[in-house]
Amino acid sequence: MLVRLLRTRLAPYRTWLTAVVLLQLVGVLAMLYLPSLNARIIDEGIVTGDTATIWRLGGLMLAVSVVQILCSVGASWYGARTATSFGRDVRRDLFQRVGTFSAREVQDFGAPSLITRTTNDVQQVQMLVVMTCLIAVSAPIMMVGGVVMALREDVGLGWILAVVVPALFVSVGFVISRMVPSFRVMQERIDEVNRVLREQISGIRVVRAFVREPHERERFGAANDRLTDVAVTAGRWMATMFPLAMLVVNVSSVAVIWFGGHRVDSGQMQVGALTAFLSYLMQILMSVMMGTFMLMQVPRSAVCGERIAEVLDTETSVRPPARPVTPDPADRGRLDLDEVTFAYPGAADPVLDGISLSARPGTTTAVVGSTGAGKTTLVNLVPRLFDATGGVVRVGGVDVRDLDPDVLWGAVGLVPQQAYLFSGTVRSNLQHGRPDATEEDMWAALEVAQARDFVTALPEGLDAPVAQGGTNLSGGQRQRLAIARAVVRRPAIYLFDDSFSALDLATDARLRAALRPVTTDATVVVVAQRISTIRDADLIVVLEDGRVVGRGTHDELLADCGTYQEIVASQLTTEDAA
Repeated sequence: MLVRLLRTRLAPYRTWLTAVVLLQLVGVLAMLYLPSLNARIIDEGIVTGDTATIWRLGGLMLAVSVVQILCSVGASWYGARTATSFGRDVRRDLFQRVGTFSAREVQDFGAPSLITRTTNDVQQVQMLVVMTCLIAVSAPIMMVGGVVMALREDVGLGWILAVVVPALFVSVGFVISRMVPSFRVMQERIDEVNRVLREQISGIRVVRAFVREPHERERFGAANDRLTDVAVTAGRWMATMFPLAMLVVNVSSVAVIWFGGHRVDSGQMQVGALTAFLSYLMQILMSVMMGTFMLMQVPRSAVCGERIAEVLDTETSVRPPARPVTPDPADRGRLDLDEVTFAYPGAADPVLDGISLSARPGTTTAVVGSTGAGKTTLVNLVPRLFDATGGVVRVGGVDVRDLDPDVLWGAVGLVPQQAYLFSGTVRSNLQHGRPDATEEDMWAALEVAQARDFVTALPEGLDAPVAQGGTNLSGGQRQRLAIARAVVRRPAIYLFDDSFSALDLATDARLRAALRPVTTDATVVVVAQRISTIRDADLIVVLEDGRVVGRGTHDELLADCGTYQEIVASQLTTEDAA
């Protein structure tokens, strides 16, 4: 998964990667040449007292050092640009893919996990790209080149390399193998912490209302402790790696000086060659350590790459049609449900079973029923937030699965059960409904939604700030702004999913009266619990356990629908109902 992700997402940056490889190659070759020059200065200049040779070779060393520095800086610059561009592209693609998901895929992944995958997981893989550009290219070249140059200085000490390098690989590999499971669990624990934190922040009012702060602190503390335990376990292994590597490095240095000193004393080796050999050994071992440091990132990045690829490879269950059909403009507001059934994957019983109804422009269709009857699910099938598992939903006489999504969504104005507002202003939230809406259009929509008075009372008016989710507004104000957002769109089909529940009876009545002139050419579907909201509807559909148990006007249902009679009796007196 990780290799495929890197190969496909880094393809546009091959030029930069080529520049990184070339710069790293030149820089490493320059670094490998420096110990050899240093050995020549010692043997040909210092030992013999030849000042001219010292100046000549010293100047060459300075020039080579400048080349090495420039190459390292250039490689770092291109590597950083490649990694940040990679991270930008992956986050963009994740966001776009999640934007295509239906409610089913979002529920399967969970919002906290999707947030973690788009932020923390991408950051981990991006870090691997940086380390690959800076380490994965230079470390192998330095290690192989160091071995060649060290043997070129003295073959007699080559056995030290044959012992030390494998020993370092084995010890570090053992530590990394113990870290991999911890990294996999760590990402899952981060998801858990994000989930608990998101719930507590979103539900802070409920937590305080029920004095559950101590319980929530304990719940977050437990999730945080579980993450800490895994992180500590991984950290302990990580902390073991560097002392272990330094032990091997220091022991090998002592071995080179000890055995090399004897070879210098016997005349088999020069002092400069011993110094160069020791420098090459350090370069070899440092390249192994750098490669090891990168390998530490690989397991965690591999887990993150799998999680990212899982999102990118997930296709939405609500797919756009291959050959979109354009409905007749005259039938744009026509809505038909023909024997519609919907069941969640793995559910024993369907949420909706054999639902049929028709709604025409200029009419209001109401859907009522007890909690869990499937009212919200029915409304969500029209804009294809879900796809029906059986039957057909038609808009404008065309199956919604054959409609271009933009055409379908442009024809529907949905006010969800939980009115959600985006952070910004009143103006920006209304423009979610129609980006080109004028101020007159916005004030007219606010007038219809009975929101003009409170928006006018705000110091900034349409530019008054709105917090995320509209938490700085009351429930009724949020509902009215959500209704205004749908009204300013002027769709062919209005879907009100229990959108008047937070309004008092007087405001509810005024809002419905103001809606009638606006919706004369549109189809209106209202889901409501309050009988006063839907008693004047042209058609009332009564749901129970996902099935239609009654349909007709208010008076007709009062006469022959027991379920409707029970709902009415629970809210109104017999005199009011009549």
